[in-house]
Amino acid sequence: MRAPRELWEKWEGRIIDGKFPLRQWLGGCEHSSVFLTERGAEQSQKAAIKLIPAEDLDEDAQLSRWADAAKLYHPHLIRLFERGRCEIDGTRFLYVVTEYAEEDLAQILPLRALSAEEVSEMLPPIAEAMAFLHQAGFAHTRIKPSNVMAVENQVKISADGLRRNGEHGDASETSAYAAPEMATTGASPAADVWSLGVLLVAVLTQREPKSGNSDRGEVGVPDTIPDPFREIARECLPVDPRKRCTVGDILGKLKGPEPPAEKTPHEGVPEARTKRWMIAPVAIAVLILAALAGSRFIVRQPRVPPADNQTNESHAAPAEIPAAQSPAPLAATAAPTPTAGRGSVLQRVMPDVSRQAQNTITGRVKVNVRVAVDASGNVSEATFTSTATSKYFANLALASARRWKFNPPQVNGQATTSAWLLHFQFARTSTQVVPSEITR
Repeated sequence: MRAPRELWEKWEGRIIDGKFPLRQWLGGCEHSSVFLTERGAEQSQKAAIKLIPAEDLDEDAQLSRWADAAKLYHPHLIRLFERGRCEIDGTRFLYVVTEYAEEDLAQILPLRALSAEEVSEMLPPIAEAMAFLHQAGFAHTRIKPSNVMAVENQVKISADGLRRNGEHGDASETSAYAAPEMATTGASPAADVWSLGVLLVAVLTQREPKSGNSDRGEVGVPDTIPDPFREIARECLPVDPRKRCTVGDILGKLKGPEPPAEKTPHEGVPEARTKRWMIAPVAIAVLILAALAGSRFIVRQPRVPPADNQTNESHAAPAEIPAAQSPAPLAATAAPTPTAGRGSVLQRVMPDVSRQAQNTITGRVKVNVRVAVDASGNVSEATFTSTATSKYFANLALASARRWKFNPPQVNGQATTSAWLLHFQFARTSTQVVPSEITR
């Protein structure tokens, strides 16, 4: 079954297996779709539910894979909670309920590459989770930006695509992230290492190496990539899997030998350690600033003049959010003149959200709008940077963004064009927008 986005969105509000409501469509493709849902006592825990058509699928084998993955625990691995079968409008589906991730790395790469410092904080958690899977006899099979996620303040990788070593997956997978030997040898730690090498090149250059096959030469790693990442990528990408490094080698190059992980009393897997990367300044810029900018992997945030700074919504209950955080509809506020070489917001225009529409919101509705600003400070173009979960709120955000005005940045004393990313967050008690100037 190939379902267009319009069909997926129409399923919002359905109940899966009598217990998992499809709250908001979060994204997907022709062959799968992900919705926000709820689980736990009194449906109090936010989660994600992925639906895949059962047509031409070995249902028992897939459910067994998810059952195996659900038994695994690692602090940098997305948890799998429940799985099963369901039927929607006469079509059979399999579903898996997983930990909810606010953002993924694929959302930021179209806007900018990561810095070496950011990668140094991102890479160890990914490699640690991969090493854990490999030791347990699994391969990830899908290491790529869309599967590198942020859950609160932790980097995690997906777990719904795990396969046993040697098991074959989707033969149609031909992206640059698929190792050349995957079609013939199946899943393996070496194939995951290839994917990690491609990921490194992609996040540091915004470009993926061309998809390869077994009879082509080695993948070229740009000299512009700084060490140790250039060396690591080169050791990940030999066509011959026997010549590739291991994730243990990668961790050794990054931080030296890791101490042995302690076992949990009941699962025999490592417990979460204190994450040094969480308190590093760059990690805060990449992950924790998501609380201010609506994205865990975020464009560089300029210093915003005090009069223009607006704190984003916290995770506190709505009653604890100060009323000052909810500006009047279509209110415009002015900001001081920009620092030399930087732009700033001159006038912000808030969306006019009806009370009836606000009452339909569960959690937060996020919409990111990229605006091109001309040298006079007016918005010349406004476009979405990712798929919006609600057409109504997306249109409100777009209309609002087009009315913003900016103090243009100065180059050699002359006003010049700029680009901004406006992070809209709609909640029942407030509407907030945080602007980020896109560094060129």
